[in-house]
Amino acid sequence: MIEARGLFLGYTVGGKRVEVLRGIDLKILPGEKVFLCGPSGAGKTTLMYTLAGLERPEQGEILYNGKNFYNLGRNAQAEIRNARIGYVFQNYFLLPELTALENVLVPAAIGGKDGEAAARLALERVGLSERADHLPAELSGGEQQRVAIARAIVNKPDIIFADEPTGNLDSRKGEEIMRILTELTGDHGMALVVVTHDEHLAETGDRMLIIRDGVIVGEEQPLPAG
Repeated sequence: MIEARGLFLGYTVGGKRVEVLRGIDLKILPGEKVFLCGPSGAGKTTLMYTLAGLERPEQGEILYNGKNFYNLGRNAQAEIRNARIGYVFQNYFLLPELTALENVLVPAAIGGKDGEAAARLALERVGLSERADHLPAELSGGEQQRVAIARAIVNKPDIIFADEPTGNLDSRKGEEIMRILTELTGDHGMALVVVTHDEHLAETGDRMLIIRDGVIVGEEQPLPAG
């Protein structure tokens, strides 16, 4: 479903060139759960943003179902990002003036759809039906992250990208969030790409890619439970 070929990306900071991605190739299959692991500054988040259509590489290409995403027009890119991709971030990025339900409705509204029924169902799937009319400030960190997950799945995308989704949560709530993410994506046949420092959480996936200095230096497949 998604293929990256020869990704290179760097920045100039204070007159010094910093190479962040240094020739990355990978494939993500439909329904696959892939975890990107490695030390801080390894390039994990930059790789995820590039795969997710949020940051254009300097060299290389991202293929979505065989089409080069960054060669598409702006409208086509925006449509893919809205309808085919879901995003979950460490800091939630909920709109503070909107209720939980209204936040989940945002992707449908951008796409010009009446998505209230789907939004309410998404909140039900993450166990927050009774909190639909609450503002983000009235929710705990774990509840805000569940709203973010509901927002990510509401359009039933092909793939969810999650950047350190448990980073602001304690271990118990973090494990709960990962359970919800993996169950929901599995139920809908969505692929899942997660950036995490926690290799214990990464063991819940199909593959763990180890990234260091902008390259993939290893790949592990977690052992089956039991």
